[in-house]
Amino acid sequence: MVAQFLAQSFWLVPIYPLIGVSFSLLWSPGMIRRTGPRPAGYVNLLMTFFSLLHGLIAFPAVWQQPANYIEIPWLQVAGLDLTLSLEISALTVGATTLITGLNFLAQIYAIGYLEMDWGWSRFFSLLALFEAGMCALVICNSLFFSYILLEILTLGTYLLIGFWLNQSLVVTGARDAFLTKRVGDLFLLMGVLALYPLAGTWNFNELAAWAATAEVSPTVMTLIGLALIAGPMGKCAQFPLHLWLDEAMEGPIPSTILRNSVVVAVGAWVLVKLEPVLALSSVLLNVIIAVGAATAIGGTLISIAQIDVKRSLSYLVSAYMGLIFIAVGTQQLEAALLLILTHAVSQGLLIMGTGSIILNNITQDLTQLGGLWGRRPISGLSYLVGLAGLIALPPLGGFWALLKLADGVWVSHPWVVAILLLVNTLAAFSTVREFGLIFAGSPKQMTVRSPENFWLITLPMTVLVGVNLHLPLILQSLSLLPSWATLNKDMALLLFWSSVAGCSIGAIVYVGQSIPKPIQLPWKKIQEFFAYDLYTPNLYRSSIVFSIDWLSRLTDWFDRYIVDGVVNLVGVAFLVGGETLKYGNSGQGQFYVLTIALGLAAMTIWMSWSFITHLF
Repeated sequence: MVAQFLAQSFWLVPIYPLIGVSFSLLWSPGMIRRTGPRPAGYVNLLMTFFSLLHGLIAFPAVWQQPANYIEIPWLQVAGLDLTLSLEISALTVGATTLITGLNFLAQIYAIGYLEMDWGWSRFFSLLALFEAGMCALVICNSLFFSYILLEILTLGTYLLIGFWLNQSLVVTGARDAFLTKRVGDLFLLMGVLALYPLAGTWNFNELAAWAATAEVSPTVMTLIGLALIAGPMGKCAQFPLHLWLDEAMEGPIPSTILRNSVVVAVGAWVLVKLEPVLALSSVLLNVIIAVGAATAIGGTLISIAQIDVKRSLSYLVSAYMGLIFIAVGTQQLEAALLLILTHAVSQGLLIMGTGSIILNNITQDLTQLGGLWGRRPISGLSYLVGLAGLIALPPLGGFWALLKLADGVWVSHPWVVAILLLVNTLAAFSTVREFGLIFAGSPKQMTVRSPENFWLITLPMTVLVGVNLHLPLILQSLSLLPSWATLNKDMALLLFWSSVAGCSIGAIVYVGQSIPKPIQLPWKKIQEFFAYDLYTPNLYRSSIVFSIDWLSRLTDWFDRYIVDGVVNLVGVAFLVGGETLKYGNSGQGQFYVLTIALGLAAMTIWMSWSFITHLF
């Protein structure tokens, strides 16, 4: 009975973190000072625990049950129906449980990581805003309200990245992240507004029903679809809207845990919900596949060339979001959702492990790290488990997600399998490379003294290690994994050997000490090409930034010298004319009458000049 009640009232879950935000304001610097800011963190942690507990208890009641839809009318005028539709199902409850669970661990991690920081109220409030926005987005069944929630998450991203306001790189990263996402959001809004006159609804279920029988011009649907996928491209850091995620790594590590695991996936979630509409255009599906493939391959190659551990992991996030784009483009929605799940728990663990290293060693430069395996066993094991869960290494989650996708596209898009194998090999090499540079070899100056962090840092890592290791068992208990009889063994072997190849080459080069470091390719230009993000920042500066700068200067010149010039010229003319006329005024009335009479005579002669010339 309790589980059924909590399932029916599951719409309350996004409200819990908002309550935490309200209480956190009490410990802002201008209000309660005696206790310090720490109670704000504990209040938000407690509310997140309630959200997590609500989802865990409600999940058995909704598993294998039909979805429950709640309609909340808001505005109905002039043919426009803005009704907030909510979906309570096993999928949405499971997704919110993942979000609240990761946020709960991230907040425990943050209590230890930001122990000496006085911005607790602001930081934990923003984490709670993230949680509320994502949970609301997951259960929202309306495209219009999903767009609004995506905007709220964009604002939360901006505020969390710019948390340390006195650091220039942090401020720049927050600004660039906000502006880059605004580009995609603007096109997304165009697509949302253009879709309504065709479908007559923004409800995802009704959109799917309309798409099943719709007869729309492929060109129109392609244009609308391109606008609709622009928003998810920005949210998921896909080429060419990918640079913001790299700069976002300047923010605090605890917020990065949440952002790089589940926040970036909200765009992919909306893309999955919109798949029936996007499938109306085959050209659009091919575009989605192309964007995902370019990002997946390019992201892993860029990741390998980075010496900043946070940058390296951020490009892996873009690469795996690219795989999700490929899954949506090939209409493998179950594989896309499974990739979102397995990537979230594995990437969250990788961020926790590397964040623990950065906290103690005060550096994130891979060339300054090394020899930490004997000093940091918990962090090292956490990184290894996260690594194994991310790539296709059985029996962990990443293997089953990639196998699901590869098996689904084997017949329809066999060339996509080659991309999956390549990306998996490169991702395995990249993660093993990071592990070798951090934990293998002899200690360096920055790693001579590096004890394991205290329990507030290690406990969340240990819990997430357990989740990663037990994720296949959880999926098996829910009958979400293929049986041995139906398993595509050839594809499983291909994925396994691609992981082994990437890990082996990475171990030989970076874990073993026979090859001197740093590694220098014989083609320096190629190495610099990937190290500098395919020169994308330079391309932006020479194209978009230059164009906007030139247009701004031209507009400023036109406004200054043409618009203001004409106005100023009229003003000066009247001023000069007035100054000139005042010296011809005598103050006598007959003089003014004579002036008016002469003026009227001159105007009369001018107007009748043609008649006078005709007479003569």
